Amino acid sequence: MTATLRDHRHELGGVPIGVGTSVVIATIEGLGRPEVRTGDVDPPHADGVWLGADYYAGRAVRISAGIRTPGDQAAALDVLAELQHVHDDPLLRLTGGATTDLRLKLPGRDVRVLKGRLRRLDADLSSLVYGWIPIDLEFFAADPYFYSDEQQQTTMSLNMISDGGFTAPVVPPVTVNPGPDANRRPGWITVDGAEPAWPVLRITGPCANPSITHVQSGRSLQLNTTIDAGDWIEIDTRPTWRSVLRRNGGHVNLTPGSRIDTFNLPPGRSELRWQATDPTNKAQLTVSWRAAWATLTREQQ
Repeated sequence: MTATLRDHRHELGGVPIGVGTSVVIATIEGLGRPEVRTGDVDPPHADGVWLGADYYAGRAVRISAGIRTPGDQAAALDVLAELQHVHDDPLLRLTGGATTDLRLKLPGRDVRVLKGRLRRLDADLSSLVYGWIPIDLEFFAADPYFYSDEQQQTTMSLNMISDGGFTAPVVPPVTVNPGPDANRRPGWITVDGAEPAWPVLRITGPCANPSITHVQSGRSLQLNTTIDAGDWIEIDTRPTWRSVLRRNGGHVNLTPGSRIDTFNLPPGRSELRWQATDPTNKAQLTVSWRAAWATLTREQQ
């Protein structure tokens, strides 16, 4: 469970920093517009430049701070060691794509989360005798977005999407398709934030050949495979994680027409439909996502 934060008190990899802690922050840089990778090209034999596509890079957040434990050198070193341990976990340090959290609490905003890694921690021990250690931190976020502290989630069964029920006799396997009445269909989700959310989609068996469609955009993901009872396949669309894995870690291929790199959920209300062949009508789809913002704007905007 994450800790509750108050204004100007933050958390780096689970270590509290800022107001009310032993780590006094002087400045935080890197919360404005992130760096941009451009596709600009100089035209031959002409003035000016051809302006290409602009892509946001990751976000480098630099924190100038000091560990303050007056008269207690050992306590100052303990805090320094705690900060150093943020990046020591082999599951984080040695796993491609793995991230830790920098949680920020600024006035008038809920907690915002950057997902990345601690890339730099410099410490000056020349004033340790006074219980004071100046430190420079750099946290590099894998993408430029600020995320909500709480993850949103919804679970949909195949029979929840069916409109009008079944007509007897019912003979397995049962193929369930979405009904036509939008007012009676579940599958509607509301994405907070100002930017599209990249969902994690977990299909729990038993079922075969599942497909998931975002109705408004028409984007669809499909698997030509069977998922046994108790097994699941997770489709992770997040830019830094994109993968399709079984519970045992085995890789699964999407169909050629499925585009995991474009399957996101726009801000606001929209609908997901899914279908599959299910002999028991017990299969489920769990959709998880976090609201995202490109700036530190207020949530209600």
